[in-house]
Amino acid sequence: MDTSSKENIQFFCKNSVQPVGRPSFKTKYPSSEEKQSCCGELKVFLGGLSFVFFAKALAEGYLKSTITQIERRFDIPSSLVGVIDGSFEIGNLLVITFVSYFGAKLHRPKIIGAGCLIMGVGTLLIAMPQFFMERYRYEKYSPFSNSTLSISPCLLESSSQLPISVMAKSQPQTSDECDVDASSSMWVYVFLGNLLRGLGETPIQPLGIAYLDDFAGEENAAFYIGCVQTVAIIGPIFGFLLGSLCAKLYVDIGFVNLDHVTITPKDPQWVGAWWLGYLIAGVISLLAAVPFWCLPKSLSRPQSREDSNSSEKSKFIIDDHIKYQTHAEEKGKIMEMARDFLPSLRSLFGNPVYLLYLCASIVQFNSLFGMVTYKPKYIEQQYGQSSSKANFVIGLINIPAVALGVFSGGIVMKKFRLSMCGAAKLYLGSSVFGYLLFLSLFALGCENSDVAGLTVSYQGTKPVSYHERALFSDCNSRCKCSETKWEPMCGENGITYASACFAGCHTSNMTGKNITFYNCTCVGIIASKSGNFSGTVGRCQKDNGCSKMFLYFLVISVITSYTLSLGGIPGYILLLRCVKPQLKSFALGIYTLAIRVLAGIPAPVYFGVLIDTSCLKWGFKRCGTRGSCRLYDSHAFRYIYLGLTMILGTMSIFLSTAVLLTLKKSYVSEPRTFITKRDRTMVSTRFKKENCPTSDHLLHPIYWPGKETRL
Repeated sequence: MDTSSKENIQFFCKNSVQPVGRPSFKTKYPSSEEKQSCCGELKVFLGGLSFVFFAKALAEGYLKSTITQIERRFDIPSSLVGVIDGSFEIGNLLVITFVSYFGAKLHRPKIIGAGCLIMGVGTLLIAMPQFFMERYRYEKYSPFSNSTLSISPCLLESSSQLPISVMAKSQPQTSDECDVDASSSMWVYVFLGNLLRGLGETPIQPLGIAYLDDFAGEENAAFYIGCVQTVAIIGPIFGFLLGSLCAKLYVDIGFVNLDHVTITPKDPQWVGAWWLGYLIAGVISLLAAVPFWCLPKSLSRPQSREDSNSSEKSKFIIDDHIKYQTHAEEKGKIMEMARDFLPSLRSLFGNPVYLLYLCASIVQFNSLFGMVTYKPKYIEQQYGQSSSKANFVIGLINIPAVALGVFSGGIVMKKFRLSMCGAAKLYLGSSVFGYLLFLSLFALGCENSDVAGLTVSYQGTKPVSYHERALFSDCNSRCKCSETKWEPMCGENGITYASACFAGCHTSNMTGKNITFYNCTCVGIIASKSGNFSGTVGRCQKDNGCSKMFLYFLVISVITSYTLSLGGIPGYILLLRCVKPQLKSFALGIYTLAIRVLAGIPAPVYFGVLIDTSCLKWGFKRCGTRGSCRLYDSHAFRYIYLGLTMILGTMSIFLSTAVLLTLKKSYVSEPRTFITKRDRTMVSTRFKKENCPTSDHLLHPIYWPGKETRL
């Protein structure tokens, strides 16, 4: 072993940090107290990073659970909700490249702490529109709370004696009211708050994961990262459960008298207290910043990695003459780091394994982002479940399967010490089996709800051709019904009508919050039995077969989620080990940037645009402009949602196969690049005899890609 190598080994094995100009080489190792202190600081960082991942995942999960609530509250289409959801990625895009590159040379824990503060402020900003908007208005035939008054829903031409307040419902709104409505586009604050949340989240993943990988033992790196990612997936569990709880509370709770609210959580116009969870998530994000302001810039490296010049810390803090840089010297090298930016970027994109894995991840995350964003909406529309129940089953059943899959992937990597090829095989295998299982969901759909004039005719026949006057029929021709209203009524014949007026109901009776309609001429056309041809407020429930389909859907969804997430940690390790050590943070930053720009931003938008094409009945705002969708075609929704996810997943499988083939080719064509187990053992044995008996292995910098065999 040459002299410079021995000096490097002695440098990493020294007891304490010495200033420039003082003797700095000592032969003894750190004392047990210092080892415990370093280990304790690493555990604090691990715990703090896990809590931050939990906080940001909690907010993200809660945002997904409130997609339909935000859509109804602000009366906007799914495509615009997709833009709001993508604003998080836009905020990330603005600074991710610079944070991941320059942040790796600065005080990483404090940068993460500052990001948590910004993230908390952005989360709180999302909830602010609730305190400035007017109270929520819903369309409901309930002009009076007096149970003794009976009003005809069917506004006949001769009904001039009806109260003015009832007649006003069918009249167009004044221009003043339209001006007020136009000035209440407060969804922009939700957009800005989510964008700010994306800015704050930027340094957490690239700097946090790289910091953990730098100062953890090689044999523990995959396990630690697996723990962090597992906790990150536990966050959405609480996010969706919190969303389920808030969805049961009325949106204006604390602002209005709930006794006057005549709709229930099962009503399609119900909006829960979507803003309440953002206040809770914002406070948690602010608290998560505290530990990082107390941690040092760097930690002592474990003995098993002291002899490995593999981290960006040794590259940027130690110069060629084995001297520490002072604070002034670090500032003086900012321009030098800026000049290295383009060569570093060129080096990353010149790595075929990294480039192919990046493309595979982009396509797969397009599939996953779109699927997760609209999964609660899919459950509501396809299986007729409430928002609260949809969020509950996702948080309690689906996401734990994802967490278990991620954790299992880390355990497999640690137990079997998989190589880069092994990690690529596990990543590919999980995708193949996961999407094959996902394919079976096409058979687990429900039929459309029977809605007169939209999915069935007023005579109960299928199919029906939709047109502008489809809601009108001979049975309601004498009624003055507004086709812009959506006040669903379930007839005793099992068919849903757009409103009691379209059902031709002539009398109604309100008892408390329950309204019953009688003498409905359209219901009488196909009534199964004689009676008053009555109906009740709300949509009719789907048939019993749909409930069974929903159970099968949950089972397949849980297995699919576990299988797909099993490849998460192997993919992460593959990403970290296929690049040069000094480029780890930068590689993670570019990876995160690409996922945000090419998957996180566009996927919710084009998924939402395509889902909007399956809408059968649009709602309208007070000024007549189009609002949110009231009813979807279940078949079209299923084929668009599942089909688009499956197409993108299949494309990612082909790209993952190319990653594996490229890795195998690299092993065959460039054998010297990858250190073998036998060579590593010989080098390690020689090193133990000459220098550090307590170190278990040595990896020379030029053999970096072989490092993954130690996991």
